[in-house]
Amino acid sequence: MDFTFTEEQQAAVEAARAVFSGVRADAVPSPALTPGAVADDFDRPLWAKLAAADLLGLVLSPDHGGAGLDPLALCLVLRESARVLARVPLLETSGVAMAVERYGAPGLRRDVLRAAGRGELVLTAAAGGRTGHDPAELAVTVRQDPAGASGGLLDGVQTAVPWAHFADRIAVPAHNGEGRAVLALIPRDREGLTLAEQFSTSGERYAELTLDAVRAEAHELIDADGAWEWLRLLLTTGTCALALGLGESVLAMTSAYTGKREQFGHPIATFQAVAVQAADRYVDLRAMEATLWQAAWRLSAPHRGPAVGGPLPVAGDVAVAKIWASEGVRRVVQTAQHLHGGFGADTDYALHRYHAWAKQLELSLGPAAAHEETLGDLLAAHPLG
Repeated sequence: MDFTFTEEQQAAVEAARAVFSGVRADAVPSPALTPGAVADDFDRPLWAKLAAADLLGLVLSPDHGGAGLDPLALCLVLRESARVLARVPLLETSGVAMAVERYGAPGLRRDVLRAAGRGELVLTAAAGGRTGHDPAELAVTVRQDPAGASGGLLDGVQTAVPWAHFADRIAVPAHNGEGRAVLALIPRDREGLTLAEQFSTSGERYAELTLDAVRAEAHELIDADGAWEWLRLLLTTGTCALALGLGESVLAMTSAYTGKREQFGHPIATFQAVAVQAADRYVDLRAMEATLWQAAWRLSAPHRGPAVGGPLPVAGDVAVAKIWASEGVRRVVQTAQHLHGGFGADTDYALHRYHAWAKQLELSLGPAAAHEETLGDLLAAHPLG
């Protein structure tokens, strides 16, 4: 397998670095310093810069005003965003837009895609149940309107929905009662939809989403087989990319600090105990990177089934990436705090912000044991050899 990135993907990275170069992680609002939510809104000026650089339409086809790139390119840009803790709904907007383009009705694509690529429409997803595969586990149901109108009515509750208070449309997965997941893309102000405030570990404003007979028009329902599963895997893989970018920045901070901090007349980076811990975290990051690109590569071409890239479907590669990302990002920030000593707890220093974001990413990905169980089930269904 060749993980050399294309010229277009490398150009996307360069454009992202130029945009994110103006973001300082130590200026990002901190949950340790701000009670409740860290801010009333996400970083709108940065969002406008991403739109101006054509990075919001990166993964949309030229037919909808985009660059036509793939999940690999999106993960590369997400990695850069996490290095500086950029507060933008880039993953959610891009992921939902890709799902709409792949699986949505022509009317929905017309309503959503060009506006999303220009930054005029913010999208998010109520991604509860991301660790499962059974549609029956979904907390929202969709039913026919008793009055006989087309579309459907949504009922249920989803918790911890990111950016919900600021999004224009929310993608809600729902169980249709026939063993399949349906994806509904509904406006935030639709009658019957209410948001209760929640706060993430990183201090961002999340929402508990309650739907009480919320109408989804026929063109707002995506009932193509596999649509929700594909979006779920894309959001998860993107979260792994965020964990990688964050972890790389934290290890770079740790390397710089231990190279300057002296004890007994020598930089502590030269001490064997410090060097071994840093080396272990470097190995974690390289494993996170390799498994991320494998998952993103498989996800970039849906036809890559068990016969291409390994014996398992793409969900197996995503499970492996989640195992490494969830455990790896936790170990990286814990080691960083340990090697920084008391300085790591100084709220004037950016490390505590990275730590809070890392914990939120870890919680979003879920425990490694759950992913190992998923991987075991996939191996049982697709035996090696």
